[in-house]
Amino acid sequence: MSDDEQTAMIRETVARFVDRELIPLEPQYLKSRLPGSDHPELTAEHRKRLRDVSKELGLWGLDAPEDLGGHDLPTRTMAAVHEELGRSCVPFVLPPDSPNLRMLQAVGTDAQKKKYLQPYIEGRMASAIAISEPGAGGDPAGMKTRAVLEGEQWLLNGRKIWISNARAADFIIVMARVGNDQRQGGITSFIVEKGTAGFIIEREIPMVGGGSTYEIVFEDCRIPKDSVLGEVGKGYAPMQLRLRTRRLEMGSTCVGITKRALDMMCEHAKQRETFGVRLAERQAIQWWIADISTRMHACRLMVREAADKTDRGEDIRHEASMIKVFATEMAYDACDHAMQTLGALGVTLELPLNALWQKARLMRVYEGPSEVHRQAIARRVLGLRGG
Repeated sequence: MSDDEQTAMIRETVARFVDRELIPLEPQYLKSRLPGSDHPELTAEHRKRLRDVSKELGLWGLDAPEDLGGHDLPTRTMAAVHEELGRSCVPFVLPPDSPNLRMLQAVGTDAQKKKYLQPYIEGRMASAIAISEPGAGGDPAGMKTRAVLEGEQWLLNGRKIWISNARAADFIIVMARVGNDQRQGGITSFIVEKGTAGFIIEREIPMVGGGSTYEIVFEDCRIPKDSVLGEVGKGYAPMQLRLRTRRLEMGSTCVGITKRALDMMCEHAKQRETFGVRLAERQAIQWWIADISTRMHACRLMVREAADKTDRGEDIRHEASMIKVFATEMAYDACDHAMQTLGALGVTLELPLNALWQKARLMRVYEGPSEVHRQAIARRVLGLRGG
């Protein structure tokens, strides 16, 4: 089977899963987001069914290595997977989450892979990553969390913020500074297990879209010497690998969001009449549809090229930044135009458009705001340091 045939087959399977399992749950999910609602986001039964059905369909460990029980699918195929998942506003991730998987796979020791990566791939463990700090968000090299080696243990002190999945995670990959290097050179990755003394989840922070992030604190948190992920002082490169993986994934997700918004927009425009004329016949609506379709096609090709480069082992740092900016702004604009086309119906909380719009808005900030990426892109083109 060729890669294209494999991608088409996997895409069809994921699309059926989205249409049959996720989209029917959207009314339940949207009710949970209403002010004062006591509806759960998804019940335990819903989550169990999603996990069971996706596992039965063979959708777990899609890009995990075969020797650890995964399917080792190419990045281009994974782009199709995330595009289909992006069509629904129901938050569900096929285990394991690719960015942390890639980081563990790239620099984890054999012992770490056995202890963390294997159960992570099998869906028996959840993870999170702690990079951002109150004074170091878009510039991770400015972090102040420190780790000091004392005998056979590392002593970790500092504060992290905007951490997704912190409460549910069985382990967290923590970026901290070792030594006196004030920029990238001293950054090191550590694995901190849930329940470790001195690891404190200080507060939950409600976010736009109904989700939450967390602020966590490390107060004299002692972890074993072998908790280093990768090499001491060389954590910046694997961290960037993880971030590039997420940004490429976000590009595909945004194509899915855009596709759903465009479909809803077109369906309404073909049915709705104003002053005796269908909206689909009006030039303003047609131009929006044309522009969104063009941007979606371009974004899909950008992601595909970057995915192919990734599979060849090439550096996609520059392309990942361009995709991050282009895709998130495209998805945001697509949802905004769709909401405008649907009028009052478009701004209700009863349709998935609002949830998709908020998700797109969040992604313009997550994994580095657009402005930071634009600066990095420009500096790379200009040949300046830091590009």
